[in-house]
Formats: sequence, C-alpha cells, structure tokens
Amino acid sequence: MAVLHCAILVLLCVFDTATVVADFDYGGVPLWINRLVGEPSVLSMQDRMDSSWFRANNPQACPQQCDCPIQWPTALYCDHRGLADMPDHLPVTTQYLFLQSNNISSLFSSSLANITGLRWLILDHNQLQSDKLDQATLKNQTQLCYLFANHNLLSSVPSNLPAGLRQLRLAYNQISSISPGAFQDLHNLTLLLLQGNRLHTITEGDVKGLLSLSHLDLSGNLFSSVPGHLPPSVQQLYLSNNSLSRLDEDSFVGFLNLKYLRLNHCGLQSHSIHPEVFNFSSLVELDLSHNKLTTTPTVPTTLQYLYLEANEIQEFNMTSFCREVGPLSYSRLKILRLDGNKMSHQHLPPDWVFCLRVLHSIYI
Repeated sequence: MAVLHCAILVLLCVFDTATVVADFDYGGVPLWINRLVGEPSVLSMQDRMDSSWFRANNPQACPQQCDCPIQWPTALYCDHRGLADMPDHLPVTTQYLFLQSNNISSLFSSSLANITGLRWLILDHNQLQSDKLDQATLKNQTQLCYLFANHNLLSSVPSNLPAGLRQLRLAYNQISSISPGAFQDLHNLTLLLLQGNRLHTITEGDVKGLLSLSHLDLSGNLFSSVPGHLPPSVQQLYLSNNSLSRLDEDSFVGFLNLKYLRLNHCGLQSHSIHPEVFNFSSLVELDLSHNKLTTTPTVPTTLQYLYLEANEIQEFNMTSFCREVGPLSYSRLKILRLDGNKMSHQHLPPDWVFCLRVLHSIYI
C-alpha cells in the first residue's frame, strides 16, 4: 500500500468569495500571448507611454483616437477613449485591434472595409447592440481568430461569423437566443463564453457546427436543467449559478471526454441528483460547492478533485467514493473539500484512509 500523505485541515474561518479579475483576464479565461508570432504582449497602452512620443517617432499614419506602437506595427490601441463610433482610416496592416472600454454601439461593414488581415478584435465593455451589428462586417474578416465582445448589450449571438474563428467571448451581455445557424461554419472554434446572459434553453440546431469546441461556459444564465444537444467534444463545461432543479441519469450522456464540470451555486439538493449521473471515467474535476447537498454524492473512482464545500452535508458516505476496497479498487481523489458543512473530521469512518489512499489534502 502506498504511503498516504494527507493533511486534515479544520477550517474555522469564512472565505471571502470575491473574484479578482486580472488585466489579462477576458471573460473568465486568461488571454495567452504568443510572442513567437509577434502578438502584442499588452492589452492596453493606457498610461504606459506618451501618445505624442508614438506619433513623433512612428512614420506610419495612425488614427487620431488611437496609439500605434512601433514595437507592434500591426497592433492598434483605441481603448479607453470614450469613442461612440469606430475610428476612421484604420491602417490596412492592422491585425490586432483593441477597442475595449468605449461607448461603441454599432458596427458597420464600412468600419473595417480596408482591413483584410484582422486576427484579434476586442470590443469588451462597449454598448454594442444586436440590431446595430452589420453581419457582413465580421463575415468578411476571414483571418479573424479571436472575437471578444464581453460586457455589451447584445440580445442574441451574432450570425455570419467568420469560419476561422477559434475563440468567441460573449459573456455578460443580454443574450436570450442564438441566431439560427450562428455556429454552423465554426468548425475550428475551441472556446465559447456565454456566461452572465439570459439563455434558458438550447435546441439541437443552436450549436450545430461546433465540432472542435472544448471549453463552454454557460454559467449565470436561466437554465433549470442541463441543456441538451451540447457538442460532444466539450471537455470543460461550466454551469455554475443556474437554478438547476435536478440532475437526471442522462444529463451528461453523449460527452466523449468531459474532464472539468462546474455546478456550484445551482441550488442542487441530494434527492434531486441521480446516483449514476456522474458515472463517466473521463471526469477529472467536479465542483458541487455552495449547494444544498445533505449527503456526499456518488462519484467515479477515477475522479481526482472534488469540491463539496458550503453545503449541508452531515454524513461521510464511503460508498460515494469506493464501491469496494481492495488492492486495485480505491478512489483516485487527490483533493477533497468538505469545509463549510455540518460535519467535522470526527465524522470520518475509521477505514476511510483505505478508500482515499492517494489523497493529498482533505479540508473539513
């Protein structure tokens, strides 16, 4: 038997759940910069250098409302300017266009007509509205890979998006529907952020075309049950902060390689969770914290990280983790959080270490 390295931590303090959003974080996921392909390593030039210095030392023309840094000749920084419209006369060489934190409400095809090689378009924290978004504007940007429009006023997912898109971030809008065929050509999309919107259902045709999607965030919407017809390629599924009434046996059937599942702050109760709902071996991490569970749920023995803090659990049920205990039959859990429940380490059965024999840390 492997030597068990396990620390039992009795937590007597209340954790501050405030979320700190870093400058490099867009819609919940860090934006990784690839300097090997010349991508700009900053997302804003605000307060970094005097704009007049750029203009005095850069021979290329630059819109008056923007900064055109010499070190990134294909990047255009027009963020935090109070702009109501897109800047005029954008350089044809622009590949990275930063327009976050303005007051832009509309986007017309003429705005980007001179640009053919745009790769990033960041429009976070503006006033974009669906009825003022010219669909051809984005469709014609065949090189566009990253489109960020978090924190706007969009009411639906835009249609006619460029087929080469890899990341689409539409978090914290007012989206209540997905335009028909919006994703049908997005075979290369790997990340889709839709958290903080008003979606309550997803039909079979809504996500048609998302063949490569691996990260899907639907947190903070209006779902009462796990939406069906989601792409089977998804590996990270976030459904936190939805009012889920129950988890049925087939709630996650169809996922081929689901690894990370977040269901915290969903109002889930133990009697509404089917004992076989998490019975798939691909699952690595499961977050059920901040719900109303009274018993530990049944999880696969292959699970490595389980978060059950801030529930109403009173009993540690060892069969939740191990159906039987033997030389080759034990739980692979590395981290188990049970703090903030109605139990202490004294409630653990004496033989729990034989089930959780590779556990690194248990918080209780």
